[in-house]
Amino acid sequence: MLIGEFQHNIDKKGRVFIPAKLRDDLGESFVVSKALDGTPCLFVYSLEEWQRLNDRLKETSFVKARSLQRFFFGGAVQMEYDAQGRACIPQNLREYAGLAEGETATIVGASNRIEIWNSEQWREEMDKITPETIVDILTDLDF
Repeated sequence: MLIGEFQHNIDKKGRVFIPAKLRDDLGESFVVSKALDGTPCLFVYSLEEWQRLNDRLKETSFVKARSLQRFFFGGAVQMEYDAQGRACIPQNLREYAGLAEGETATIVGASNRIEIWNSEQWREEMDKITPETIVDILTDLDF
């Protein structure tokens, strides 16, 4: 399970360090894509989890799924870490998520994926979560 929150800088080559705790669960090869829900962050999946998503989308009506497939798969890239445990995020994905050289990225374990956020946008997103919103979500989930 991918859990935890970490901050690391984006270097001048667009690389960000992925903590060993997350790398171990993610695997040697992984997929980075735009967030499936349209938020300005990146989703990072193990190859196994990526295949599960692909299989679910294949079960959906082509007409309903094609825009999502273009958005999600078109911007995705399969990657591996470098020797120092860094992922080199392509420029188009860095731009999508607002990740700039020298800035801090927040890397978040989110159960079946990792999310990579511009740290300022992450704080704004977390500020939206209140005890009331958590209770509402838990109620909707019959928790």
